[in-house]
Amino acid sequence: MILEVISGKKFEEKFKVDADKSISHRCAIFSLLTSGQNVIKNYLRAEDTLNSLKIAESLGAKVEDDGETIKIEAPKKLQEANDVLYCGNSGTTIRIYMGLLAGIDGFFVLTGDRYLRKRPMARVANPLRSIGAKIDGRDNGNLAPLAVRGGELKSFDYESKIASAQVKSALILAGLNADGESHYKEPFLSRDHTERMLKGMGAEIETKINDDLSCEVFIKPLSKPLEPLVITVPNDPSSAFFFAVAAAITKSVAIIENVTLNPTRIEAYKVLEKMGAEIEYVEKENKYEPIGDIIVKGKELKGVEVSKNIPWLIDELPALAMAMAVAEGKSVVKNAKELRVKESDRISTVVNGLRNCGIEANEFEDGYEIIGGTPKKAEIDSHGDHRIAMSFAILGLLCGMEIDKAESINTSFPGFFELFSKIADYRIIDEN
Repeated sequence: MILEVISGKKFEEKFKVDADKSISHRCAIFSLLTSGQNVIKNYLRAEDTLNSLKIAESLGAKVEDDGETIKIEAPKKLQEANDVLYCGNSGTTIRIYMGLLAGIDGFFVLTGDRYLRKRPMARVANPLRSIGAKIDGRDNGNLAPLAVRGGELKSFDYESKIASAQVKSALILAGLNADGESHYKEPFLSRDHTERMLKGMGAEIETKINDDLSCEVFIKPLSKPLEPLVITVPNDPSSAFFFAVAAAITKSVAIIENVTLNPTRIEAYKVLEKMGAEIEYVEKENKYEPIGDIIVKGKELKGVEVSKNIPWLIDELPALAMAMAVAEGKSVVKNAKELRVKESDRISTVVNGLRNCGIEANEFEDGYEIIGGTPKKAEIDSHGDHRIAMSFAILGLLCGMEIDKAESINTSFPGFFELFSKIADYRIIDEN
């Protein structure tokens, strides 16, 4: 599928984006640790999150969905699935389920689409193996399909070299099923939805932030099932960020409604503020997560260096690169090597895409530099990466754009096109 962006316009619009993907995934997975009925409203009904839900059902959960509310009742004991567990395009799904299933007696096979099957899994498989899990797959367990033979796990004291919410979440779930108290350390606090949600459900998890900004998590094994979730999933600030960038580069106004204001999720907005956008945060409630509105007003943008808090904005960096492409002066992104192992090598795809648009950009091993200028219409290969496709669609508001393999957008953000139609003229070319 090719997405051709014809033109954009200046706007003042409200955007109610899809429900938060990260929290939706976790609702489906964590419900398997409970006793009773989980009640989840505003669950994201996208391909990847529905795959997480289908896997829960394959493991024995009873799932009811009336179109508004999803109810999940976990079985007393998780069962072996009679088929492969399909994770679609979601690294979150496969990696967190690895952590859960490692401590469950049984045999499980996890796989995904052709893009997910290229992504590295050893970062989760190796620490799980070190505490007793039996995990195998292609490239010695680094590539899916992965076979997990779950069972008894040893407690652990593990220090991760990277700050990754997916790795941390997998190890926390393993720790809940281990034979004693476990300790996990990461060099910087990664997104902390897992800790917040599990603590709210009754898990004994403590987090400590050290003076050097490293983060330690202490996990006690479960002595009983967790309390069921009763939650309305907030909307996704990562999805909404595309429209924040749209407002910033067209000098428009975007009112983004009912998103999580968790500090580990709005760092990209803070960077956009440093570049010159005017941004206001209006908190409305704070139970599992702080929730509210974000108001973005576009102003003249200037270049910025982004080298800190990278784990908090890693997913938004491609969209942020579009703002950098039109900002005055040079912008630099450092310490973001993790971009190379996302749905595509996002360092190369961003740099090559911007060069195609006539923007000067240079690639580093762990990031890139972008010299702001005037973009021109170009043909962009998204490499099947939804965030690359949507980012260049936003840049197309200024100059038009033609984006190949744009069908990946529907996998991650099914509501994108309806919202995009408020601010752009575009057409979809189905190559089939």
